[in-house]
Amino acid sequence: MVINSTLCYLIRDDAYLMLHRTKKEGDYNKDKWIGVGGKFEEKESPEDCVKREVLEETGYCLKSMRYRGIVTFLYQDITEYMHLFTSDSFEGEEIVCDEGDLEWVPISEACNLPIWEGDKLFFRLLEENAPFFSLKLEYDDKGNLLKHTLHSYPDNTK
Repeated sequence: MVINSTLCYLIRDDAYLMLHRTKKEGDYNKDKWIGVGGKFEEKESPEDCVKREVLEETGYCLKSMRYRGIVTFLYQDITEYMHLFTSDSFEGEEIVCDEGDLEWVPISEACNLPIWEGDKLFFRLLEENAPFFSLKLEYDDKGNLLKHTLHSYPDNTK
């Protein structure tokens, strides 16, 4: 199964808005903490998808966002291309999410939560303000990270 999805970390007061995935049946992210986002709908661009998903899951409307990279997530029979965004510019009122519980988590604490091991790698890249990247994460059937590959694409137009 091949999936295109978005993943967004909203930032406020040195904290990420994270979703503790507890409510959805058959969820391979069950009990993990992740950013908000979801699967592309027909004819959506990454930008269309992230705006829609953030609004649906959080109630926030993105005023701007930064496209940070692509994470290729390989787990069981899943190949997921996650288009990773961050945003510190949004407006609206937070809503209750039907997929789990939303919580503002200090950025310094995010890696201490039950997250996918590979998320720690892209959190470090976000913290370092790395240029656009492609990160491939390969997991075994139990969710253990087996291998990762990183490619960076610095701005070479100067």
